Amino acid sequence: MPESAQRHPAPPSAYVAPPPEAFSLESHPELTLRAVLVALVVAAVIGASYPLIVLKLGFGPNISVVSAFFGYMALSAIGFFTGTRAGRLENNLVQTAGTTAGQSGFMCVVLAAFDMLNAKPGLGFSVHLSPLQTFLWLSIAGLLGVLAAVPLRRHFIEEEELAFPDGVAAGQTLLILDDPKQAKRRTRMLGFGLLASGALTWLQTGLPKAIRFVPEHLYFGTGGSLLKMGMGWSLLSFGSGLLVGLRVMVSMGIGMIVAWLILPGVLLAHGAVASATMGEVIRWVMWPATGMLVAGGLTSLALKWRVIARTFTALDMKSLADGEEFPIRWVLIGTSILAVALCVLQYVSLGLPVWITAVAILLSLPLMLVGTRVLGETNWAPVSAMANLMQGVFAVLAPGHLPTNMIASGMSGSIAANGEHLMQDYKAGKIVGSSPRLLTYLQLIAVPVGAAAVSLVYPILRERYGVVDRTLADGSVKVAELSSPISVKWAGFAELLSQGLDVLPKGSGWALLVGCLIGAAIAVGEGRPGLKRFLPSPTGIGIGMLIPGIYVLPMLLGGITQAVWKRVSHRSEEEYSTALASGFIAGEALVSVILALIAAAALTFGLGGS
Repeated sequence: MPESAQRHPAPPSAYVAPPPEAFSLESHPELTLRAVLVALVVAAVIGASYPLIVLKLGFGPNISVVSAFFGYMALSAIGFFTGTRAGRLENNLVQTAGTTAGQSGFMCVVLAAFDMLNAKPGLGFSVHLSPLQTFLWLSIAGLLGVLAAVPLRRHFIEEEELAFPDGVAAGQTLLILDDPKQAKRRTRMLGFGLLASGALTWLQTGLPKAIRFVPEHLYFGTGGSLLKMGMGWSLLSFGSGLLVGLRVMVSMGIGMIVAWLILPGVLLAHGAVASATMGEVIRWVMWPATGMLVAGGLTSLALKWRVIARTFTALDMKSLADGEEFPIRWVLIGTSILAVALCVLQYVSLGLPVWITAVAILLSLPLMLVGTRVLGETNWAPVSAMANLMQGVFAVLAPGHLPTNMIASGMSGSIAANGEHLMQDYKAGKIVGSSPRLLTYLQLIAVPVGAAAVSLVYPILRERYGVVDRTLADGSVKVAELSSPISVKWAGFAELLSQGLDVLPKGSGWALLVGCLIGAAIAVGEGRPGLKRFLPSPTGIGIGMLIPGIYVLPMLLGGITQAVWKRVSHRSEEEYSTALASGFIAGEALVSVILALIAAAALTFGLGGS
């Protein structure tokens, strides 16, 4: 899960798998036309809806389980008319495609970071990717990541048997969905969440305007609307809190209190900001938050040096040379062709020197090895921490060149992230008995589907909801609704590396240092046995400082609800909370994307609309 902040799923013993006689490979084949068609549809839906979730919340909830539920519902609908029930192997192909497309969707944070830097004329940064460029860039990088991960499957999944908790959760969900009784109860809960969240969103922002009688937010006090401090009536945010759990949600609440309740008055009194508004305060707050996120992530990575060392010392040539069911020669041929294509693409369309692209591709391989090991053992995906590391490398290789830093670090991060997260699919496949070769096929098919969805949907989301504040023709300012904290950190770190501390607002340099020290100190404390549960999450605090309170409060309420629900009825919470949360998240995301598409069509054809 990208930028994962999720609580670990329950161990396999908490799930009840169907008896062996309930399923047979002969009666339920794996690769079927309906499985491929449903996989393509689910990949397109997830790829199109995931960017809004990531840009709004700042992290990506586990999309594997959501994909599994969607796949089950679609395959069951087809099976109802054809009279043949799909099995878990078909559903796992669908889940794999959805997860892969979701990973492509997560990389919209790079596009948002580009736009944030483009909005600052003084930086001299001007990178404007067309939808075609975005599609080619994400597709080639994603396909490289998939192929690079193939030879490592045997090592991480078969030999070392790393945990990969999200993969286990997806695999166990597929086993449960293969039992009609358990599947029916859970899909009903997901359907309820989907309809409730979608209906609420339509009544808040839908068409026609006359139906918008449900408020989106309740602001606290006069200054609440200026700082976006209040309660947002968002089931997507609430569902994310259900999935993530109490510790991270409380940490985000701490960040919210510091950034949006305490600091605005202090900064205004000391002349650090011109006014106590969202736009002014975020320009100051982003620096201590970025320091906490970067320092916390890199410190956590450094403390896992033994884990990282085992990645290379335990890796033998047999693991690298044995491609299992997917031929290694295809991997070598495919990666060679894709590497050349990426070098050409970035040179022709972005002006990036070939040697920079080559270095970025080579560096992405050890990044993927390290990231896969960390993800497999801890369920923490160090996507942006590794990208920040690459930003430091390219700041040395191409000092002062901001576009090179952003493009190269984004590309290497995309390759590594696609490879490490797809190991989760192999883990789920091992649990349900899927063919690794077929899973790889679906991953390769789903990458361009997800890339196409992002390249088409991101500009529409940017236009309707905004990732940076914009001055309209009438002189009014349209405040961005998608805060994208990971993009803020990515862009801010690049700006800092290219221009130094002089770019920081008054007093924020010291705040940056304090944020780094706090993030590193908490990360060190988290490494002590038994101490982690008493400490806040530095990632949670940092993201909470960058997301408006109207999004954090419903997430915090979701985390509290999950904790209370689990204490009152552990069995029902275990059975229903994930399905309900998945429905809440998917419902609002899908309706929001649909409304953005309607608005784009109305603008294109001159029909008006909002």
